[in-house]
Formats: sequence, C-alpha cells, structure tokens
Amino acid sequence: MIGRFKFENEIFYGDIRGERVIVDRGLYSDTFVISELQLLPPTQPSKIICVGLNYKDHAKELNMPIPKNPLLFLKPPSAVIGHMGKIVYPDKVKRMDYEAELAVIIGKRCKNVRAADAGSIIMGYSCFNDVTARDMQKEDIQWTRSKSFDTFAPIGPYIADPTVDISDLRIKTRVNGELRQDSSTANLIFNVPQLIEFISGIMTLERGDIIATGTPPGVGELTVGDSVEIEIENIGVLKNGVIGGINWMIKNIMPEKETY
Repeated sequence: MIGRFKFENEIFYGDIRGERVIVDRGLYSDTFVISELQLLPPTQPSKIICVGLNYKDHAKELNMPIPKNPLLFLKPPSAVIGHMGKIVYPDKVKRMDYEAELAVIIGKRCKNVRAADAGSIIMGYSCFNDVTARDMQKEDIQWTRSKSFDTFAPIGPYIADPTVDISDLRIKTRVNGELRQDSSTANLIFNVPQLIEFISGIMTLERGDIIATGTPPGVGELTVGDSVEIEIENIGVLKNGVIGGINWMIKNIMPEKETY
C-alpha cells in the first residue's frame, strides 16, 4: 500500500508497512510512525472520469438495458477529499446518495492505450464514493451539477498495488454500520482494461487521474450525522462522516440570540 502524507510543511508518498511509513529519498530512506503524519487524499487528479451503469446487477435492479459503450461523466478535482474527511451536505440539495466504486489511479501520461497494455499505466487502486445530489441528477439532462459539489469525491485511504487481482473483489457500503451495498467487481460490465482503452481513446490521461468504475446495486440516501464506509476486498476501507452546510449549521448548532 502507498499513502500520501504531510509532515510539517512537506507532502510525500510513503510505503505503508504496518504502523510505519517508509519514504524513499533516493540514497536513503526515512521512517515515520503513521500516527504522526497527516493522511491526505492519495492522489491529486487533473480530472475524475466516472462510469455510469457499469454493474450487471445494478442494471438489473434498475430494469435498464446493458449499455453498448461505457457511459462517462466527469467530476472536478475540487470535489476530492480523503479518508476521514467530511462530506458536506449542500444547503440546496434535497437528497444526497452514496455510491461505492473501485477507483483506478493512472500512473503516467498516456493516450490511445490498448486494453492489453492497460496494466502498464496503472499506479494502483483505491476506494471511491461517487456522492450524488440525486434530486438534481433527476432534474438535469446531464449530471455535472449533481456530481460536482465540493467533498463529493471521497477517495482512499491508500493506493493498493496494481498487481492486486481485481477480477472478483467484494465491494460493500455500510452506513452507520448497516450494510447497504454488497456485490463483486466480477459483475462489472466493462472491466478496467476495456475502460482504459475506451477512455484513453477519447482524452489524454494524466498521472494521478482517477477512473471511478461504477457502482453496484443498493445505492441510497445519506443524512447529516451519518458515517459511511466503502470497503473493497484487498483494497481498503474508506470512511467519511456527513456534516451540514453553513445554513444547516446556523439553524441547528448556532445558539439563538437571547432577548430581553
């Protein structure tokens, strides 16, 4: 596992070995205790490419046909938060949902990558939550508004090695400890090499970019005060709490002025 950390004013990647983080300095290595470091989102992408309706069991749940090509949309990098970061429930949103996804982190700049060569450009894998303003998604023809609020792209906690076999990994969501999603990456309609070939044929992928590969059935609502966990076998557990926006905090937390 590789993590991205901050110590004092320095930001760096480190190899996680139990409770220690090893940082390669070239001629030597530094060792830190993980508890003394600030954990950051594992990547700073130039873009987040998301895939809609990419699980067979999700398509069945929605009674929708299998798409002929991957259905793509984008999230901005400003939406990214890391493990234990807070998802902010926007004041304008009436319903906010979780969506558990396997994230692919791109390892180098590339274009027109063949599926057979996809492994050579993958840095690794992580857990991703495609947080969505469901009411706005239903209102709009395209999904940019509903997917792009700040904090709507939790990812982490770390980057798992690209050699991990992702063909059949258990993917789950728990909200306040209750299991909400439970499927397997074996149900992906378009697998990771197919997605990389398709997407890189459209746009240049940069080092650190994220491909979020779609969500299984069981997506559902989040409310202020919830704790949501995305767990992917052999990848990790991404945990985030939900807090209210400014207006919510003023209404529910700020004390009322005393009157005399």
